[in-house]
This record gives sequence, structure tokens and C-alpha cells, in this order.
Amino acid sequence: MFKVLQKTSLNLGQSEKKEKILVQGNKPLKGVIRTSGAKNAVLKQMAACLLIPAKVILKDVPPLQDVFRMIQIVEFLGGKCEFDLEKEVLQIDCSNLNGSYAPFELVSKLRASFVILGPLLTRMKSAKVSLPGGCQIGTRRIDLHEKGLRDLGAKISISHGYVEAECQPNGLTGCEMRLDIPSNGATENLMMAAVLAQGLTIIDNAAKDPEIEDLANFLNSCGAKIKGGGTDRIEIEGVKLDELHGTEYITLPDRIEAGTFLIAALATDGDVLIQNIVPEHLQSLLEKLEEIGGKIDCKENTIHICRAKPLRATEISTVWYPGFPTDLQAQLMALLTKAEGTSIIKENIYEDRFSHVQELVHMGADIQVNHNVAVMKGVEKLTGTQVLGGDLRATAGLVIAGLMAGGKTEVRGLNHLDRGYSHFTDKLIALGAVIERVSDSS
Repeated sequence: MFKVLQKTSLNLGQSEKKEKILVQGNKPLKGVIRTSGAKNAVLKQMAACLLIPAKVILKDVPPLQDVFRMIQIVEFLGGKCEFDLEKEVLQIDCSNLNGSYAPFELVSKLRASFVILGPLLTRMKSAKVSLPGGCQIGTRRIDLHEKGLRDLGAKISISHGYVEAECQPNGLTGCEMRLDIPSNGATENLMMAAVLAQGLTIIDNAAKDPEIEDLANFLNSCGAKIKGGGTDRIEIEGVKLDELHGTEYITLPDRIEAGTFLIAALATDGDVLIQNIVPEHLQSLLEKLEEIGGKIDCKENTIHICRAKPLRATEISTVWYPGFPTDLQAQLMALLTKAEGTSIIKENIYEDRFSHVQELVHMGADIQVNHNVAVMKGVEKLTGTQVLGGDLRATAGLVIAGLMAGGKTEVRGLNHLDRGYSHFTDKLIALGAVIERVSDSS
């Protein structure tokens, strides 16, 4: 079992406890909070550590359920982990990696864990990984991963819920490939697989998310040779295993967490300063928040938001970065339930990402859904009630709705929330929210 240097209430045992959040609405959020390290970046860095035959130190690592689950996977494969929860510093040493099989019991709980396939295959020459799990928000495409790895020379078979891959004893061979869509997971998996491939690999139509650039920067700090991370064309010059070395690396700030708090601030007519964030990573959201009624002031690593005018309806369509992120769709929908006029949200990334709609309707929202399009008319008020979050971002959106509503809202589904937000209720309390997390005996 991995070594934890401080105890925490957020651990894997705690995830099985039934809890709920109680929110008393109509209280403006005011104050200053700091964004944690990005979950979607650190999980991929942890997977990339499987490539590195040395100790790696990751800083600003949020103590999230997904992080603990990835630690379990790394240790199952032979890595050693030590997590200082107070300092949020995670040490991983995969010098003696001895496994290439990741079972269903571990992988099925964490969608992001599927990106271990590429680094495992290229280092161990074979890998057997369960198909991905996580929130049920739509189909998890793995065809792009499979095609890309085949292009690199791997033999792939899929059966009984597992992907099995193997390559020649001398490893994978670099090539040029083009992704049908700019998939984050496929870009990350193939980029990591190519680090130890022979020759040059080029990934065209790659995902351009900041987390992709961060992964490339992390790998380069370990001795990899990657150019173009964060653009639609990534070039990876393969290196030998003994050319990779340990590093100390600070994870970039979590743009989705920051976006969630920005939306919550505007939804409550608040006045909030977000620290430790790169404003450019949230440009599509910031433009929409200004259009809806927010006043936004960006500095080098801070964003200040307050309301400049009454909330107004808008239209959004979720697309790949740098477009509007699907991971902020549920939160923005909560905000728009009280915006004057008719708003339209089109979800283009995941077909099942409207689980929060019916819960918002229970609170008094006026929303109609037709396939992947939600149409909502602004209402005068929401009313607190019992709601259940169906996935990570939906649960956050329902908490925001509770902050806007009259009366008390009970939000369940915290097993989802704990996957992606560090000290969520504590940060809201610091901003003046009347909110508490309690045991759920029902």
C-alpha cells in the first residue's frame, strides 16, 4: 500500500461512505480562493511515470479519489508511491516496474486510467488493460487509440472487456498518423507510446488542450523529445529508456475547477478573485460569462469576477479546446436557469451528459431536451429540494443551483464530486456559502 504522510478524510475508504451536501441558497459568494492542480493533467503525468525508470516528484497534486485510484494502479504494476497530503507532493518511482496487466477492478473505476496502455506497451513490450470506466456520460471511444498503436507497429486484440497489446522485442516504430477527431485520451496515449518508439512520430489533428501541453512539458523534463504539445501537430523523436530520468514538476492549475467557481460567483451575484489560474485557458468561458452579465478582470495568474448587469440568455455549443468545454456545460446550465430569455446548449462531445437536467427541473427550471440540445427559459427563482448528481460535473452544477435557490437543497452523488474537486465545500465556505457536508443516513 502506498505511503501517506498525513491522514485525510478523502481516501478510498471514505469514498464508500454515504454523504450529502446541504446548501442554503441566496447567499452571494465573496472572497479569494486558490485553484488546485489540474486533475486532468496530474492523472496523465502519473501514467507517464510508468515510462520513467527513476523517482519523479509531482507538486500541487490534489488529494482526489481519482488520484488515489491511479496510485493503486501504479503500485499494482510495481511502482512505489509516497503522497504528502499536506504539501500536496506525490513521489512516484517506477524503476522496478514489473507488471503490464491492469485489471477491471482498478481501471473500471477511473476513465483516465486507460492512458496507461501506451506507456505500458512501449516500456514493457506488452500490455493488458481493462476497458475504461468512470462517469457514465457517453461512449468511450478507443478506436483512435487502437488505430494509432497499430500504426506504431503494435498488435491489438479486444475481448472480454480487455485490450491486449504487444509489439516486437525492439519496440514500436515511429510513423505519421492523423486522428479522426482531436481526442484528448488518444493524443495522450499515442504521445506517451511514441516516447520510446524508434524514430520520429507525428500526430496530426492532435488535441490542443493545456493538459496536453503540460504532459509534453513534463515528459520533456524527464528527457523525452516532444515538440508541438498544445498544437494540432505533435512531433515525438523516440529516445532510449536509459535516456529518461527523474524530475520535479509542478502541475498546471485546474481550469475546470476555476471555471466552476467563476460560474458559481456570477450565479450568486458574488464578487470573487480566483488565484493560481491561467486566464488564457478559460477564454471561451470568460467570453460567455461577460455576455451573460459578468464583469471580468484578468491578470497574469488571477481572474476577478462580479456581476455587471442582470443575467441574460445565451447559446453555447461544446467543442474541443479551445472551444467551450463539455466539463463546464452542467455548471453553466445551472447559471442559465435564471437568465432572462431563452438559452440553448448543444452538447457535442458526450451524448449522455444531460443527467442534471431533470434534477434542475425538480428545482423549478424550465428546460426541454431534444437529443443533444437543451433549450431553457429563464425562471424567476429556483427552489431547494433533494437532488442527485449523476456524474462529476453534474453534481457540481447542482451545488451551484443550490447556491442560487431559495431554501435548502440536499445534493447527493458525492462519490462523483470527490473525483474532481479538492476541498470543494471548504472553498465555498471560505467564500461565505452556507453549506455543509454531512452523513446521509437515508
